[in-house]
Amino acid sequence: MSGVTLQRLSTLTLNLKQLNRLPRLLLDLSPPSMPSPSPTVAVSQVPSLFQEPFILSGYRPVGQDWRCYLLSLFQRHNESLNVWTHLLAGPVLLLRWWVYMGAAGHTLDVTSLPLCLYVLSSLTYLLCSVVAHLWQSHSELSHYSLFFLDYVGVAVYQYGCALGHYFYASEPAWRESGISALYLPGAAFLAWLSCYSCCYAKSRYQRPYPVSRKICQVIPTSMAYMLDISPVVHRLISVPWAREPVMPFHALQVAFFLSAAFFFSCPVPECFLPGRCDFVGQGHQIFHLLLSLCTLSQLEALLQDHTRRRDTVVEVFGEKQLWWACVSFPVLVLCCSLTALLMRRHIQRRLQERLKDK
Repeated sequence: MSGVTLQRLSTLTLNLKQLNRLPRLLLDLSPPSMPSPSPTVAVSQVPSLFQEPFILSGYRPVGQDWRCYLLSLFQRHNESLNVWTHLLAGPVLLLRWWVYMGAAGHTLDVTSLPLCLYVLSSLTYLLCSVVAHLWQSHSELSHYSLFFLDYVGVAVYQYGCALGHYFYASEPAWRESGISALYLPGAAFLAWLSCYSCCYAKSRYQRPYPVSRKICQVIPTSMAYMLDISPVVHRLISVPWAREPVMPFHALQVAFFLSAAFFFSCPVPECFLPGRCDFVGQGHQIFHLLLSLCTLSQLEALLQDHTRRRDTVVEVFGEKQLWWACVSFPVLVLCCSLTALLMRRHIQRRLQERLKDK
């Protein structure tokens, strides 16, 4: 092997070592007054509330300064990929929407409102998820409160999807069916119900979680999804794919979501490999990745549908229905936020009572 080749290999090895030390270097560059995150600990060193099935290490200690959890963004722990998968998906989604609006010369008129609300709802759930997974280890109250916020983000995203599917992806035959008249009110109600059910299940059940907790979470969310996706499923079944190039993107969003739902419901593969998936490969990380891919596929499908149908949206639905549908969006956000706030107060009282009993 030549000296030049050996020198290149040596340089490559040095660069890889420096890359592996990047998180540590970033933490060392923080101001002296900024606290540093503590090393991760084993599952036995955190309260049961923070423990995840089959995840045996990589936990951040409870009770650190808030800034420590922010800096743990650059630390290797068992929530790292849960944070980064959604943190990276947000700018990609926003950039794709921004390029679409600029390149096509679209204006923000009433026909683009459902699309804008869909993008806003997607960014909301991604941001809420990042905040929840990054800061939930601070305390018990923070853990509950931030995951309640996460459920609000999911509910908002569900309704944003419903708006996009209803105005851009639905076919005339589906709109003439009985489900069309109840679609948006039903989607709003089921979005709120899924938020409430997830908050209730989180506050009601303690570890080790019974199967009823997962059922309480999955059933309302599944009902919301089946209703929200019904215009797309009808279109996938009834319209020849060769006629519309957007169909593969709609099929992809369905496939990615169903795969994500599986990994959300089942602790796979960590249940077969306890301790081996603590940092990379656990089911919830795969769920986050697949859900991000679902959202990006969904966005691409709605962008193409918007391009094709924006000139007929007002004619088909009427401007009044567009405005009412969009006004209902902040109403849903308010209802879900109040639900999460009430659940937080319930948890706060419960924790205060527990302290008094000690």
